[in-house]
Amino acid sequence: MRDLKHLIYFEDLLQEANNELVRKGKDEGNLCLGYTCYFMPEVLLDLPGCFAVRLRAPKCTSPDMATYYMSGRTCHYGRSLLERALEGGFNFIDAQLATETCTVTCRFQEHLGYMDDVINNATFKTEFTDVPFKKNENSIDHYEKQLKIHVLDFLEREFGVDVSDEAILKSIEINNEVNDIITEIGNYRKLDNPTITGYEFHVITLVSMVCPKYLIIDKLRETLEELKTREPDDKPNFKIKVLLAGSENDDPDFTKLIEGCGALVVADRYCYGSLEARGHIDIEDGESPLRAVARHYLLTSQCARFMEQREMRNRKKVIADYAKEYKADGIIVASNKFCEYWSYERMIDSIVLPRDYGFPVCSIEKEYINTASGQLRTRFQAFVESVELKKIQEGV
Repeated sequence: MRDLKHLIYFEDLLQEANNELVRKGKDEGNLCLGYTCYFMPEVLLDLPGCFAVRLRAPKCTSPDMATYYMSGRTCHYGRSLLERALEGGFNFIDAQLATETCTVTCRFQEHLGYMDDVINNATFKTEFTDVPFKKNENSIDHYEKQLKIHVLDFLEREFGVDVSDEAILKSIEINNEVNDIITEIGNYRKLDNPTITGYEFHVITLVSMVCPKYLIIDKLRETLEELKTREPDDKPNFKIKVLLAGSENDDPDFTKLIEGCGALVVADRYCYGSLEARGHIDIEDGESPLRAVARHYLLTSQCARFMEQREMRNRKKVIADYAKEYKADGIIVASNKFCEYWSYERMIDSIVLPRDYGFPVCSIEKEYINTASGQLRTRFQAFVESVELKKIQEGV
């Protein structure tokens, strides 16, 4: 396939958190609001005069200073974020909108608030939002109140941000356009011979999360137009298709590693993936914009922190349904080492998905930035061969 026009530019934007477009957004007088979790609705951080940046720590392999504060038995992702903060890599953010969700990222964000001068920015503040563990009307009520107090009221009080219904509606409109573009791009992965690789899609999705949307949306539109006429390779250069599920994953090179072993990643059901994060936000009749946001983000989440049996079983069905929709031959479930929620979820997935839905599963525990690529490559190659053999035996 011919190269995507903007792919190299997108890749360059992912080399550091304070990328070219973030700097441009700041230079234009906008507030940069950091967050780490789907439960902090980015649509509320993209209000007029603001833009959201989902925090990453690209290329961080040895979080030695952060380990001193957080111990070596905590998720590498959370420690990598703190390491980058201690190095001065997040001085560009004006506030961190935190959530009481993932334990380790919660600790990271607490350090930002408690430790003097970690963020060298005079305006910097941290604010925490509590997130329910259940999905019902009472939970939506609580979540809506939390977002009102700890996001909207906080932004209005501390920074003078316009938090009116009109401002929220405008942000929803912009976010929906981005979400629809990403979703339409992702639909090309459903083709028998997809015209976009998992690596390319991973890069595009990440760029939409870490740059001001008003500065990146034109290039996303152009990429979508490109794909409408992009021709696939005459002979597919993959052996099988897989759905990649799991915990936080903002490393496109991990996707590239999988695809280098012959498994095309056609669906991304993981933290920082598009499936749920790039869903269209609808407003029901008589519903306020804030209520719509609270309902959407709570009810669409497939986070492993929801531990009711009904929710746990539904998550397996959602993954299996996505695998069927995107014509995946198998599923890779990858969790970051010491990830509290996904360590259990990965184990359950490796049992339930093959038993109840018939999908072969490769279960992987990995570091945030992968240094043991040789070991992972061996695992992925073996999985690809086993799925190929299964397809031959079934006459597929």
